[in-house]
Amino acid sequence: MIFPDPLVVTLRAGCLAGSKKNSKPVACLCSCCLRMKSYRKELWFEIPRRRAFLNITPEVEACLRESGVREGLCLVNAMHISASVFINDDESGLHRDFEKWLEKLAPEHPHAQYAHNGAEDNADAHLKRTIMGREVVLAVTEGRFDFGPWEQIFYGEFDGLRKKRVLVKILGE
Repeated sequence: MIFPDPLVVTLRAGCLAGSKKNSKPVACLCSCCLRMKSYRKELWFEIPRRRAFLNITPEVEACLRESGVREGLCLVNAMHISASVFINDDESGLHRDFEKWLEKLAPEHPHAQYAHNGAEDNADAHLKRTIMGREVVLAVTEGRFDFGPWEQIFYGEFDGLRKKRVLVKILGE
């Protein structure tokens, strides 16, 4: 492993890489640290209307299988400021409630009500994303997500009609 100078390495408790007195920090090569895996994938979505909620649980579960991680954490985040990732129930009535509630809090029209809207007309989408959240972090145990009852992962689109990405980053062993 090559590290830039100055060398700064955080070692696990009990790791032997930093045990020699008066030695420079070195890369940890012990078996416990070498098991750590890192996986990254971008999922792309193009929603054919301005707003929608899309269940992306199957796509994220496929990433977990590809990663080979059995114990760890998974970050799923929208990489656009007018989209969201959140966890909730996959129930159409609830999704309609989200839409109505968000429209009351940050109505799309009139566009002139927002200082942001000038060359753009999507200030409401930025606000809706802030309310619904940017990302979720999921615990991974025995190769599966630790979901509660009915929990699913959703992509929330608030200014669609173009391609946008979601990052899936999985760390663990």
